[in-house]
Amino acid sequence: MTDERSSVEDAGLLAGVPDEFQRLWTPHRMAYIQAGPEPLREECPFCEAPKYPDAERLIVARGETAYVLLNLFPYNSGHLLVCPYRHIATYDQATAEEVAEIGELTQIAMRVLREVSRCDGFNLGMNQGAVAGAGVDAHLHQHVVPRWTSDANFFPIIAKTKALPQLLGEVREAVSAAWPTPDRDVERAPSPGR
Repeated sequence: MTDERSSVEDAGLLAGVPDEFQRLWTPHRMAYIQAGPEPLREECPFCEAPKYPDAERLIVARGETAYVLLNLFPYNSGHLLVCPYRHIATYDQATAEEVAEIGELTQIAMRVLREVSRCDGFNLGMNQGAVAGAGVDAHLHQHVVPRWTSDANFFPIIAKTKALPQLLGEVREAVSAAWPTPDRDVERAPSPGR
């Protein structure tokens, strides 16, 4: 006869006790889960985002023709998107003003991320069209993905899982707080050869 009390007190059976499994907590993914399989597919998420308060839609900074927000499904913590307000699908449809501001906001994003997250490098890119891998192919957006030298591990390669150490709201607060304003300027990175 087993003692019921001893089986309940067995530490190996209690919740929260370390075991051979690793748990990856990603509470920000609840927004995706609760929205269903295709959130915001009736409306363009990049057209809708600027209509709401910045914190609610993870907007970091707003310009005249473009704005910056966190990627809701980031490759890394601090993964930003630079989007024109105007609903255009490809880079060649952007005006000279939009191209200039997308470039300027991308440079500022890189400086801010370098300051806030101490990243070692970046992946920058635009996927043009669904066939090229664009998740939202109808609205142009530039990815700014911070990278760290020590960030390579088995998760993405074997488990197809990305560990994100910060919640999206925390990242948005840190990046938007460091974003330059007329009274605060991010130190410009020195040009090569200086």
